[in-house]
Amino acid sequence: MKKIIMGLILALSAGSETQAQSPAVFKSGDRVVFAGNSITEAGFYESNIWLYYMTHFPDQRITVFNAGIGGDVAGQINNRFEEDVLAKKPSVVVLTFGMNDSGYFEFSAADADETAKQRLEKSFQSFALLQKKLLENPGIKPVIMSSSPYDETMKNKDNYFKGKSKLMEQIATFQQTAAKTNGWAFVDLLRPMTEINIREQKSKPEYTLTGPDRIHPGRAGHLVMSAFFLENQGLAGKPVARILINAKAGTAEAENAKVNLHKKASAAVVFDYLANALPFPIDSVNAQWDNPQKQSDALAVYPFIKNFNQETLQVKNLKKGDYQLMIDGTKISTFSADSLSNGINMALLSNTPQYQQSLSVMYLNDLRAELEKKLRDYYWLQFNFFKGENLLYNDSQQALEKVLAKARTDVFVRSKMGTYQTARFPEVREMWERNIQQLSDRIYQINKPTSHLIEIVAVK
Repeated sequence: MKKIIMGLILALSAGSETQAQSPAVFKSGDRVVFAGNSITEAGFYESNIWLYYMTHFPDQRITVFNAGIGGDVAGQINNRFEEDVLAKKPSVVVLTFGMNDSGYFEFSAADADETAKQRLEKSFQSFALLQKKLLENPGIKPVIMSSSPYDETMKNKDNYFKGKSKLMEQIATFQQTAAKTNGWAFVDLLRPMTEINIREQKSKPEYTLTGPDRIHPGRAGHLVMSAFFLENQGLAGKPVARILINAKAGTAEAENAKVNLHKKASAAVVFDYLANALPFPIDSVNAQWDNPQKQSDALAVYPFIKNFNQETLQVKNLKKGDYQLMIDGTKISTFSADSLSNGINMALLSNTPQYQQSLSVMYLNDLRAELEKKLRDYYWLQFNFFKGENLLYNDSQQALEKVLAKARTDVFVRSKMGTYQTARFPEVREMWERNIQQLSDRIYQINKPTSHLIEIVAVK
């Protein structure tokens, strides 16, 4: 069996010197579909990626779609590819799988090694079907993305499946090989996230970027996932804005922004400031059931602020002393002349008007994602239950009675029923879709940076 898999991988590689590409930066008008399992269905990492684009590229509107279904393996993604992925008319498809393909309790059986080989082969064969469909749609740019890791090394007695992480590594290898062969983009989440886990576990054995179940990343894990994706797009190091002012010479330099110096006797420095981007707002609320992680927890293990959230103000040659930073007449904070000479990061100041503007974008994006999650619950039932009953998109009373009967014995079906009993009415789904569109429209109305008057005034 191992020889079969290796032969398939070698066949993919044969006759091709093409390298796996880095994913291109999304461009205005792109329709990006993330197709995956429950980690994608949760909606956090792709929503973070879109929020980065909303704030950093406010004039380049894109649309991001969640096409995650909890529990899916590559074969199930293939089975719904036309109805759930192509139906969204994507220009980019980010395809990720591996967590469920690799199995769970099978690793406790006596024949674990043999069944692992079988699951690897099945995952590869299912991917080959997806690969064929992607090749048949040349208008789509595929991005193959490895799964986030199964954390086999964290100190936790629950959900321990010895050998699962090794099989996931093998799946990631054939994903990367296929991307290389086809000249597609590849993003590796599994290896760099595993490196963070192992590094942090040296001092804190229970640490993980996933949650207590070793499988589903928490909010911090999702921010790291989005960061690695953006890194692969070459966006690390792109500033919100950089401003350098020489107070003595009366000169100013700006990157990704415009600055117009004023002369005002009562202040050390005064200027109009118009950035091309907004800072990325960091959420500090736990938003996942049974997972204590907050998005802000990621900042301790990954340099997100350094890589993606630098709004630097540097003022040189000020007289020694303390200075009040004021924006649009409002006191923001006090800094020493030395601190201003070294540079301060305004993206860390949550009371600036530009940060408050980005918070509005974030909360509207969260509302959009919540509505999209309702639709994903509906589609979960369509593809995990109704399709097998030949009732796909039926939504009749007969269909309702069937799924209610199933819900009495299936906890996963039961968990979706609260949404389904309203979502089965097309008028409700149409309303949610209109609201999603309205929220997206509103975001791209309010995400445009505005000009601010910045004053740096000596504290007497």
